[in-house]
Amino acid sequence: MIQRDTPAGYGRVSRILHWSMALLLLLQFTTALLHLLADESPVAETLWPLHPQMGFTLWWLVLLRGTWGLLNFRNRPPHEGSAFQRRAATYGHLALYTLMVVVPTLALLRAIGRGRGVRLYGIQLLEGGTPEMPALTAPGNALHGTLGWVLLALVLGHIGFALWHGLIRRDGTLRRMWRGAPTR
Repeated sequence: MIQRDTPAGYGRVSRILHWSMALLLLLQFTTALLHLLADESPVAETLWPLHPQMGFTLWWLVLLRGTWGLLNFRNRPPHEGSAFQRRAATYGHLALYTLMVVVPTLALLRAIGRGRGVRLYGIQLLEGGTPEMPALTAPGNALHGTLGWVLLALVLGHIGFALWHGLIRRDGTLRRMWRGAPTR
């Protein structure tokens, strides 16, 4: 099994990180939509407390995936299409990664700034009882939700373009992320 990326396809590590993050993002946006549309329903009340844990997990996964991507940068499959399409794919991925770091960072800073402590996975990471710090809470209050919805729009665009590559263009882009490099 190929662990590292090659120009012919993504390695196992890249694919596991990609699809794990895709699943967590799906769950994360599901909890956010339930919180927005059915906040007091039993399902929303049960799932909403998982939102910070999943966001924190995604934050670590995107940092790990970004590091792995940089280590494999020269070996990764090239973007397909015209020069404009390749540039758009590069900027689209850059925007996705940026928001996948910024959105949970804002939430984490807001949680720290509230002074109530930070508890994730049942572990008290930061004790509460400190004064609220508006410099940390204000950016999260102002931007976390809005940028989260922008991230959802980019994710939906990413899915749409992946399907376009796989079903319309049939250029192998989707296959490389699903199955990796073709075996000979």
